[in-house]
Parts: sequence; C-alpha cells; structure tokens
Amino acid sequence: MADYADPENTLVIETTKGNVVIAMRPDLAPGHVEHIKKLAREGAYDGVVFHRVIEGFMAQTGDVKFGNSNSPDFNPSRTGTGGSQYPNIKQEFSAEPHVRGTASMARAQDPNSANSQFFICFGDARFLDRQYTVWGQVVEGMDNVDQIKRGEPVINPDKMVSVKVAADIA
Repeated sequence: MADYADPENTLVIETTKGNVVIAMRPDLAPGHVEHIKKLAREGAYDGVVFHRVIEGFMAQTGDVKFGNSNSPDFNPSRTGTGGSQYPNIKQEFSAEPHVRGTASMARAQDPNSANSQFFICFGDARFLDRQYTVWGQVVEGMDNVDQIKRGEPVINPDKMVSVKVAADIA
C-alpha cells in the first residue's frame, strides 16, 4: 500500500485512464465524506461511468443507480439522474475554493439534494464556491483525470473501475 498521510480519509479511484487519489476533507464535509466512504466500501462506485465531462470545467461521475456499467440497471440515457439507495445529504458548504483537482458534490436545485454523484474540477470554477459541497482534493493522478473522455453525454465513457478507501487496501 502506498504511504498516505491519512489512509482512512484517502480515496483511491482506479479509472480506465489510471489511478486518481483524493485526500478527503472530513473537516469541511464530515457527512459527505462518511457517505462516500460507505458507498466505496459497499463497492457501489465500482464500474460507474463519467457521464458528464466538460472541457475546462469538470468530470462528473457517481450515479450508482443508472451509471454503473456493471449493473443490469445501467441506462446511458438516464445516467446522471440517479443517486444511491440512501437519502440525500444535507449541504455542507464552505469557503474552500473550487480549483483544479477539487472534488465536490453534484446536486439538483435543492442545496440538500447531493447523494452519490460528484465531480472533479479541471481548473478554477470559483463561481461554484459556497454553493456546492467540497469534500476532497486530488493529490495524485490529476493527469489521469485530464485524459477522461469529454462529452455531455459522453459516448463510450471512461469509468471508475474500482473505488476504495486507502485504509482498506491490503
């Protein structure tokens, strides 16, 4: 296992483009970090596609209901409209900026509608500050995020092959 400062709060995502490591921030968003760790530990994110990837902005993934390419419920036309089997999470907005490598929760119009979907910023997206919950920062593999296929929707999308909490990797 790699040497991570806080393995319990480090997310290791194996994507079709290579690994991406996110240092999670329970100090900013404790509820969101716990929710993401629960979904990762259940294997809910394994096989989930990057369904909305906008050049210069962000790569969005995490629709465990309709976006899991390994599931019989996989539905490319509905990917991006689903969440998990769990209730939505109350917003945990902060002053943490949306900059290159920021991991933040996707949501609908209701500020308390985040569930399983999240995005990683390609560059500055400061217009999102204090409106979306920042829960982590990419610390390794941003070059792999940069290679994720673009589209809205993405045709033949890249995916998260596996998502694990670093503390659980033997």
